[in-house]
Amino acid sequence: MQTLALQLTTTFVDDALEFVKGFGRVVIHLATAPIERIARACDVAGVLEQRRADKRAARRHNRFLSPFAGLSDLT
Repeated sequence: MQTLALQLTTTFVDDALEFVKGFGRVVIHLATAPIERIARACDVAGVLEQRRADKRAARRHNRFLSPFAGLSDLT
């Protein structure tokens, strides 16, 4: 049986990790937002939106993607 102190500590650590992850996502989003706006403005042919749609479709079919799946976009 877990003690109350261990349960509280585990809960606190889990919450702190999720907070740091969320904060990291916000920072990355703020840092990359200008780059994304420029890329969307330069995307006359709609290539970026097509790639995003293709990725969404692939994720629906393959829930467990390889960590190297995004490297195919570099070729």
